[in-house]
Amino acid sequence: MLLPKGGVSWKAARASLPSTRAIWVLLTRTRFLLLVALAGVILLLWRGIRSTAPDMQRFYCWGPSKSPMEMTPNERAAWTSHLQTPVIFNHHALMKVNSSTIQKVDLNHIKSTTKAVENKERVLILTPLKDASRYLSRYFELLANLTYPHELIDLGFLVSDTTDDTMAVLAAELGRIQKGPDGVPFRSVMVVEKDFGQVLSMDVDDRHGFAAQGPRRKALGRARNYLLSTALKPEHSWVYWRDVDIVDSPDTIIEDFVAHDKDVLVPNVWFHRYENGRDIEGRYDYNSWIESKQALKLASKLDKDTILVEGYKEYKTGRTYMALMGDWRENKDMEIELDGVGGVNIVVKADVHRSGINFPCYAFENQAETEGFAKMAKRAGYGVYGLPNYVVWHIDTMEKNKNL
Repeated sequence: MLLPKGGVSWKAARASLPSTRAIWVLLTRTRFLLLVALAGVILLLWRGIRSTAPDMQRFYCWGPSKSPMEMTPNERAAWTSHLQTPVIFNHHALMKVNSSTIQKVDLNHIKSTTKAVENKERVLILTPLKDASRYLSRYFELLANLTYPHELIDLGFLVSDTTDDTMAVLAAELGRIQKGPDGVPFRSVMVVEKDFGQVLSMDVDDRHGFAAQGPRRKALGRARNYLLSTALKPEHSWVYWRDVDIVDSPDTIIEDFVAHDKDVLVPNVWFHRYENGRDIEGRYDYNSWIESKQALKLASKLDKDTILVEGYKEYKTGRTYMALMGDWRENKDMEIELDGVGGVNIVVKADVHRSGINFPCYAFENQAETEGFAKMAKRAGYGVYGLPNYVVWHIDTMEKNKNL
């Protein structure tokens, strides 16, 4: 088709278009209207088919066509054999708790391992005190020399039934060691005051007389439990029970003990006594022992509330005492299994105490306090051990031979 020489003009194009009347006639014809309606129905059906498939999948009923109560066993088996139950994961929204009155404690991360220093495991040192003012200076001197990082050590004291100046001396020593330039402060200190009505004198004859042992051990057990339940925190991995009247011990004692990875571990406890210019190395703690058939037979004949005590002629138990074994010049890492322990120096994995193993202030298998603690730990399946060649030195209490 050839275009005009002068190009296409609007008038020429308009002249070639059909008239408005002709267009209107075409649009109003029945055939055209039916064609448009049919096209619209097809379009709507097509869109409906495309959108129905996912909607049907979303709202599809995953149950059988009839109630399970109306199904026969064969119909139920047929239905469940070829269908899978849909599972939706992660459909819960994240929950946030911002209340300051709610605290979460995760004990899964609190471990007691042989790498306590590297893992920054917290140690709680606990010491019960009664009329102990004269021992506190040396006690803190030894404590300050401990090589375990002081920022990982918490101290706990229980002062009970005291008639001397124990509280004042304790406060002065704590102020010196925590703020003074001559000491490295510990992470924290807790002082607990609780009286139990224990009026027994701290003189040797009163403390270590046979008649005083039962009531004394029960009172000591109660004091230890009050201190433990108050001072033990979720952060602690180890609990180190240390008596105030220790006069000498290795500075590395915490590292030395955790390296053994034992649930309960005690050293041997001796004392120095000088006679005629000669050092007599006395054996002090007879509460760390190995059980004997003789003692078990004796206990079977006693009332269940009777407490057996060691080192007295009234009760001949035939037990093997760790105090009479070992030598500090020999291998310090040698271990023996024990059935009873003394309380001068005990290192315990904190989870042992958390499991409910404490110091019975009653007769448990005819034992109380630390010996009852050892019996209870073994009953629960924990290991109780001693180091006969690792010696901690106690004060010389000038015990009379009749009590040894």
